[in-house]
Amino acid sequence: MAHTIVLFQPGKLETRTYWDFESLNDALEYICHLYELHLKEDNPGLTTITYDISQLFDYLDSLTDLSCLVFQRAANLYAPFPRDWIKEKIFVFLKREASKNTNTKMQS
Repeated sequence: MAHTIVLFQPGKLETRTYWDFESLNDALEYICHLYELHLKEDNPGLTTITYDISQLFDYLDSLTDLSCLVFQRAANLYAPFPRDWIKEKIFVFLKREASKNTNTKMQS
């Protein structure tokens, strides 16, 4: 559980914002949620929206800036991580979530 700050800038300088989370996983989940909100805004008439990871990554690449500051307890500092690192972590996170969902369905 590493406190994480997400630095997010979808467009012009005025759109720069940040969020902080109790864990990296919470931050990754929220980044995915932001993309889902973006899809809902672009497709207001659809009741169900699906996407694949390449579409999510294209969206993340289209942002002016995206980075994370993750607290490193041993060094007592926040370490910066760039967009590509975030994409790698999201890939692992979504893979793990998909595995959980598959295991839950199999147990039902």
